[in-house]
Amino acid sequence: MILTIRGITYHIEVLGKGEPVLLLHGFTGSLGTWQFLDKTLGEYFQLIKVDLIGHGRTACPADPRRYAMGEALNDLAALMDTLKLEKVHILGYSMGGRLALGFACTHPNRVQSLILESTSPGLSDEESRRARRNHDRKLAERIRNSGLQRFVDYWENIPLFESQKKMPQNKRDTLRNERLAGSENGLAGSLLGMGTGSQPSFWNDLESFSFPVFLITGQLDEKFCRIADRMRKHFKKADWQVIHSVGHAVHLENNLVFSQIVIKFLMAHAEAK
Repeated sequence: MILTIRGITYHIEVLGKGEPVLLLHGFTGSLGTWQFLDKTLGEYFQLIKVDLIGHGRTACPADPRRYAMGEALNDLAALMDTLKLEKVHILGYSMGGRLALGFACTHPNRVQSLILESTSPGLSDEESRRARRNHDRKLAERIRNSGLQRFVDYWENIPLFESQKKMPQNKRDTLRNERLAGSENGLAGSLLGMGTGSQPSFWNDLESFSFPVFLITGQLDEKFCRIADRMRKHFKKADWQVIHSVGHAVHLENNLVFSQIVIKFLMAHAEAK
């Protein structure tokens, strides 16, 4: 399904019946990353899968300012309005988790529950944000100067994704093809507009959340386990589960366990149990 949202053509997929769950993928990904949930989670909930701006089959505007976190959050609210969704459960991974967290901060009355996989609320000091913006700017230049294939060769070999090399070859091939199907302009725009250094810090907003929160991290992803541990102390109440022997992309590296814990959490917090 293609929808025009605030002047941007968004590609989304809607399937299943029940309470709506909004699924937000990570950087270099697409809504296809959630396909494994269609038959399991889709049996109990309506799944709204979105290609985020600059990714998949959604438009890739030239102006990096259109990718800014505030713009993307307004897009999600308008998307919900278009689909006549008053309130949703949200599951976000990495970049999509940052977007999910931002939406929960700015539109708390539209969130029924929040699942954050390998997610950060941003950087709490300006010096760190400035350094990250410089890093992301250089990475964006690398994408534009070297091309998508050379960037993907680099990206899939960064330490954050080392554990993905243990996945079966067919899964690795699918992931690589998803990354190669991206847009140089879209990925560069995402880094410049919605990178961790460009977004606001949401650390001070976490204590205000009144809806259920579920944090998911992989045992091998020490950085995001530390972030999740710190985040948990800011929430009034949050569940946190560490999945053994996997890294940053828990949903890819062990989709069976991921499906089980997500369904269990959502079923526990659905309005119509």
